[in-house]
Amino acid sequence: MDTHQISISNYRWLLICASFIIMMIISIYQYSWFLFAYAIESRLHWDLASIGLTFTIYAYAATFIQPFSGYISDSYGPRKIAIIASFLVGIGFIFASFSSAHLVFYLFYGLGGLGVGVLYGISIACAIKWFPDKRGFATGFVVFGFGAGTAVFNWFIQELLNSKGLDFTLLLIGLLMISILIPLSLLYAYPNEDWTSPFTSLEQKVIASSNYKPFEMLATYQFYLIYFSFTVTVSIVLMFGAQLKMLAREFNIPANYFNLLLILFPIGNGLSRVVSGAISDRIGRERTMVLFYSLLGLSIIFFVFFAHIAILFMITVFIAALLGGSPFALYPATIGDYYGSKFATTNYGITYTSKAWAGLISGWLSGYLVMKFGSYKLLLILLAIGSLIAAIISNQKLMHTPSKKQEEYAD
Repeated sequence: MDTHQISISNYRWLLICASFIIMMIISIYQYSWFLFAYAIESRLHWDLASIGLTFTIYAYAATFIQPFSGYISDSYGPRKIAIIASFLVGIGFIFASFSSAHLVFYLFYGLGGLGVGVLYGISIACAIKWFPDKRGFATGFVVFGFGAGTAVFNWFIQELLNSKGLDFTLLLIGLLMISILIPLSLLYAYPNEDWTSPFTSLEQKVIASSNYKPFEMLATYQFYLIYFSFTVTVSIVLMFGAQLKMLAREFNIPANYFNLLLILFPIGNGLSRVVSGAISDRIGRERTMVLFYSLLGLSIIFFVFFAHIAILFMITVFIAALLGGSPFALYPATIGDYYGSKFATTNYGITYTSKAWAGLISGWLSGYLVMKFGSYKLLLILLAIGSLIAAIISNQKLMHTPSKKQEEYAD
């Protein structure tokens, strides 16, 4: 390996470390939302459906922007659009701190969501493009920041909300976001199209040479299996991320158990991404999906029947987090494996729009169903069934590399 290769190898590790920190910061929008939601209910007296709609709007903004921002960053590079996105993330919280009306708050939380989506997509793309030799681990490591980041922040955020109130907390966090995200976003860059890691095997180089354009990806049936599975499995972890404090209230969980979950839930959610990504590098993406989604569905069924026992509530939420974060590592790697690196930001951006439907389920729909039926149990049972179906359709007889790549490899 020559000096230039060593320099590039060091840079790619620096880049995903920066991506990891960026993901930690932007994860506050999603995985600290249940703290803000509870404060909004207490201070502004919004109903649960209105609060849930805020999360749904965020999820739609953060997901549907990604195909477009992905195309721009794939075509012109990621740095400039990442700087703009960093401003949006901070401004969303800053402006929301001055807003109490529903529509205004929705607007600014959604504006921040646009920035979150752009930075999320670029960070994932850096892992896909720079680590063809360790794609599962690299994507898992980057999204570990998004899953586990709030373990560092949640206790601090809750203390701020209790002592300083909602408006001051949003304002302070928004200012801190801008000051941290903009310098880090200056590091973003993609490798040249002809670059491959010196550690990449010959087989990986052959497979990576086949790149699907977005419309070609949409013509494969595997994409729709991925899209459905992503939607239902991600809905579970988003449900806990958005509704954890309300779930704790429904099952009468003491404050000391809930406070432990402020740390345990994001840690489990983050570890899930690294562990599942690393496992999938060894045993294959499809086998890992079957294993994790089966256990996830069963854990949610267990939760519904035993969550009234405080210790089991805490343990089951932690287990669900350990399993439920896996799609965020498995699917970026799978998109890179199946459809190539060249259009990876755009292709994964399209795939990631499935999270919008998951946001609708875990946000507005869950709030509406609780208002109608008085409990989260019905929706949780349906999501558990969906996870088990996702496990079934992820088996290798149905989920495998599209035929275009198989033919090219055979040649």
